[in-house]
Amino acid sequence: MVSKLARTPVTWLTYIQLGLYCYYLYAFGPVVALLRDEQGVSNTLASLHTTTMALGAMGGGWVFPLLAKRFGRPRVLWGCLAGIALGVLGFVALPPWYPLTLFLSGFVAVCGIALVSGVVVSLSQAHGAAGPAAISEANAIACFAGLVSPLVVGATIAAGWGWRAGLGVLIGLIGLAALAAWVLKIHVPQGQAASTGVSARGPLGRAYWITWWMIVMTGVVEIVLGLWSAIVLRERLGFSAAAAAAAVSAILGGMMVGRAAGARIALRAKPLPLYFSALAISAVGFGLFWTAPVPTLAVAGLFVAGLGNAMHYPLGISMALAAAPRQPERAAGVVSYSMGLSFGIGPLLLGLVADGVGTHRALLLVPVFIVAAALLAWRLAATPKAASPEAALPEGALPDAALPDAALPA
Repeated sequence: MVSKLARTPVTWLTYIQLGLYCYYLYAFGPVVALLRDEQGVSNTLASLHTTTMALGAMGGGWVFPLLAKRFGRPRVLWGCLAGIALGVLGFVALPPWYPLTLFLSGFVAVCGIALVSGVVVSLSQAHGAAGPAAISEANAIACFAGLVSPLVVGATIAAGWGWRAGLGVLIGLIGLAALAAWVLKIHVPQGQAASTGVSARGPLGRAYWITWWMIVMTGVVEIVLGLWSAIVLRERLGFSAAAAAAAVSAILGGMMVGRAAGARIALRAKPLPLYFSALAISAVGFGLFWTAPVPTLAVAGLFVAGLGNAMHYPLGISMALAAAPRQPERAAGVVSYSMGLSFGIGPLLLGLVADGVGTHRALLLVPVFIVAAALLAWRLAATPKAASPEAALPEGALPDAALPDAALPA
């Protein structure tokens, strides 16, 4: 059965909200290296910025359902964007004092992950059976923002304005988004969770936790490839540092293409078969990268791996929300713990192995995690009442795709 993705002004606003956070997320990578130089700290101390981001991600997941219940999802989304703007202003306007920048990186992560949780819940509930497609499309736009933001930061540095100007652009973009929403009277709806009358502390269920661990496994795959593939390109294929860093963008390019195309496919395919296909594509791409004897094939492998990786999170979060239909805010918040866990254990585990056998061999952990995700997905398929997007709606509610066009909000 083919679902229909009916994009309303609210849908586009939600896409933009996610893209704004991802502008910061991908711009912050090169900023960390520049902060290290300004602060005169070691690589280890500089890397603690990413540790505080992981802790902030978990904090954002914990606080999101509480804030959504107290203030409502629309206020939380805009409040998170205001918090992100405030954090960016701290980076831009305040002295680069090391404890302060650590705090700011964690604070922005809290706001950002709470925003991500609100976005996926909003898209899942608004689009029903087409929820996975909407989430995938939103993440494609996020990838585009991720490609643009480092270029903007690089351009402002080249122009002599410094990295703060490139990062500070985000404050203006957030202001423009808020102004446009106010002028056009685009309001994110409260959603259906508030009317279910079901306790927010009930069990999330076996299917949810299986999906949670699936997100952990694929999260490790994504973060490890993103952080360590450049080292392999330099050590094994003779890339320069600059060329290796640029080549890793092939992963992000593949993810952007994969999410844009995956959004169309998700309207026609069930989540689990599509998830298995995404894992297979990731495995093929990794195999091509890992065995490549020449640079061109290695970069092509990273692009193919990005195509597969593209659908891991959109499908995983969609199935997680579908597995806990009466607690969408809490389900989305708890998923952020899995993201923080991936970010924490993935690089650490591969680093420990790489110290013993080298980075190239250590990357063989990637297919191990892909297989683990596939086994969990197979277990999910055998679990009674396995997740489906339709299950994410309250009883008696119809997904937008089932409504006539005239019934959709203008």
